[in-house]
Amino acid sequence: MKVLIIHNFHRKGSASGDDQVCKNEISLLESHGHTVIKYTISNDEFDQLGIIRKIISTLGMLWSFDNYKSVKNICKEKRPDIVHIHTFFPLLSPSIFYAAKRSGIKVIVTLHDTRFICPCATSLRGTQLCNECGDGHYFRMCKYKCFKNSRLQSLIIAFIFKYHRIRKSFYKQIDKYICLNENQIKLLLEIGFDPKKIVKKYNFVPDKKMHLKPIKIDYIPDRYVVFYGRIGEEKGIRVLMKIWDIISDIPLVIMGSGPLENELQSWAKNKEHVYFLGYIENSQCLSIVKNGAFVVFPSICYEGCSMVEIETESLGKALIATDIGFSIEVITNGINGYRVPLGDVNGFVEKINDLWNKPKLCQEMGENSRKHYEENYLPEDNYVQLLEIYKELG
Repeated sequence: MKVLIIHNFHRKGSASGDDQVCKNEISLLESHGHTVIKYTISNDEFDQLGIIRKIISTLGMLWSFDNYKSVKNICKEKRPDIVHIHTFFPLLSPSIFYAAKRSGIKVIVTLHDTRFICPCATSLRGTQLCNECGDGHYFRMCKYKCFKNSRLQSLIIAFIFKYHRIRKSFYKQIDKYICLNENQIKLLLEIGFDPKKIVKKYNFVPDKKMHLKPIKIDYIPDRYVVFYGRIGEEKGIRVLMKIWDIISDIPLVIMGSGPLENELQSWAKNKEHVYFLGYIENSQCLSIVKNGAFVVFPSICYEGCSMVEIETESLGKALIATDIGFSIEVITNGINGYRVPLGDVNGFVEKINDLWNKPKLCQEMGENSRKHYEENYLPEDNYVQLLEIYKELG
């Protein structure tokens, strides 16, 4: 089978889950002998443009003629059996859906977030969950400065999504939506998406446990709790800080980068038992996780199929995470970890203390996490599911 995979990569060092998923699926398909044609762009390319080109590129978020033409030419010359799109925003634009569809090729989109419901993709208004824009009245974004806390940028994004809502770009130009959890499916059905076009498939990660050795860092205690991922508001970074404002005797190792990095670093300097390592390359990061006791993940947004959570399970570690989105499906309370109500700082403190003080329970939960990984997130099982989706449309 010949597959055209299209993706808008985030900036280098962001360690975004959708970037990782895209790379993993490309490797998986190629390892099974399929021909993968890759058409990708990176947000780093935007940063390197001059002011005029940046303005043109920003306008291209509505409709990118360059990317439309490129995808159309690839479809004409290479004739892929399937076009599989991961992330189109911001630089590729919805024009690529039209390019593929007008070429007579079936189009599949993996929904890594809630962008088709919330143009900001986080379903957050400030720090509160919000899906109001599912009704298509996107210009309320301007009032609340939803996109990067800017009315102007919110206006631009609202206009882009209103235009494509009117044209039904996300309905007519896509043949199949791969959702990552039940919550995503529920949100799409509530705003009128065709249930026949929706299928659920979890992400996967290679079997990390078999290949990684735990890393011991000299200046960090032998036993510690881990947070790793994007250092952003939506990942619950400020919730994490509030938790460790209360916890004073449990070591916390934090790895990642993002917009709240400087704030987190300043806070961590005043905490005796908090160790902020910044961005760490993935394999080294996971080796540090493997040496930890368990992982805490107080995200305040819907996680699609969090790579942090399934990587943690592959390493045989328990999870304590927020009781929303994908976490509802990955964590069974008291079996492989704990789920805590959204924003419940004291609830996190209680569960962290409980698990920290029960090493045997911590180990048992880690073993259960590993079993859950083996049952749900192995690459070969995922390959079978992905190929079935392709063949159904091909």
